[in-house]
Amino acid sequence: MTKGYLVSEFGGPEVMVWDTLNLGALAADAVRVRVGASGINFAETRMRAGDYSGQELPFVMGMEVAGTIEEVGESVTGLSRGDRVLGRARGAHAEVVDCDPDHLMLLPDNLSFVQGAAIPVGWLTAWHALYTVGGMKAGDRILVEAVGGSVGSAALALAKQAGCWVLGTASRDEKLSQAASLGCDAVVNYTRESVSEQVARLTEGQGMDIGLMTIGDATADDLIDSMGMDGRVVMFGSTGGRDITFNLRIGILNIQLLSMSISTSPAFMTQTMSDFRTRALPLFASGELEPAVDTVLPMSDLVRAHQMVDERAHFGKVILSNED
Repeated sequence: MTKGYLVSEFGGPEVMVWDTLNLGALAADAVRVRVGASGINFAETRMRAGDYSGQELPFVMGMEVAGTIEEVGESVTGLSRGDRVLGRARGAHAEVVDCDPDHLMLLPDNLSFVQGAAIPVGWLTAWHALYTVGGMKAGDRILVEAVGGSVGSAALALAKQAGCWVLGTASRDEKLSQAASLGCDAVVNYTRESVSEQVARLTEGQGMDIGLMTIGDATADDLIDSMGMDGRVVMFGSTGGRDITFNLRIGILNIQLLSMSISTSPAFMTQTMSDFRTRALPLFASGELEPAVDTVLPMSDLVRAHQMVDERAHFGKVILSNED
């Protein structure tokens, strides 16, 4: 027996109950991980509330983990008991979680469990959006919405590492200041300024090559108006509304609207995990990339963690730790 945060009814943070879980015998194709730390994601607040498509009751909270392998299924190769790993895993807000070994990576020796738990969702999503879908290359101009969020802060770091010019947007000035301190070339508070007007001024009318749409309807028109010739808009967030409309004028500039969901695309997940494992993890190991961790709370403070994510005042990740 082990324990984790079980949700048996949809609702507010109070529906997340630290309860006994019966994991049963480990499947032959799975890996059991002792959770050192797990990351908080905005999507989890929607799962808890019943606003996440396809989420069924009951379920254990959590989407990403860093920890130590306790047991390896008999058909699993390449991983061993005692390995330190990070990866995507539903049910990670717990003491122990069973994982798909294809969704795990070895944690670089220089990273703590807290740092490792900040990587799997935000960084893999950003990598998938920029490289797999967006085709990012050195010299591109990248627009990152919600640059202070989990995905946004990762996208900023990846784009700068790749040699791109980055404009970040947010609704809070303190987040924009922090993004600028991390190398963001230009920042815009989208609640006060027109992003497309600032883009036109800053790029001398050239526009952006890639735009990461993470807000949705509230900012969609302004983001699309910010794109240049052959621009790619990668859509994967809807915090500001899921239903968007757009003018077919985008055809004049050959702007592409590209939707993605790494979590529900097994083929993309496998390829993106492989690319990330071979290309990005060495950059974490060398210190060239570093996850942005805003706050670390004990696992017992999941309710407070959800409140922080709902308030959206943090920059980067809020992490839960099982370590003393």
